[in-house]
Amino acid sequence: MRIRRILTAVIATAALAGLGLTGAATATATATTAATTAPTDAAPTVGECEDGGGTVDWATNTCKGGKYDGQKID
Repeated sequence: MRIRRILTAVIATAALAGLGLTGAATATATATTAATTAPTDAAPTVGECEDGGGTVDWATNTCKGGKYDGQKID
């Protein structure tokens, strides 16, 4: 019974705050996506290229495949 009261209080608080459960989940997912896909100014290192799932193309000094695909290696 206590859990139901707590859950009801949480839902009521979220609704009064104007978030709603779906909106709060969407806002969290959007913030997380923005944080993980933010561009960086620094070029990846060889280790970062390989850790991101790519391989180093030494002829062009770029990362091939993975998270840093096509970026110049620092």
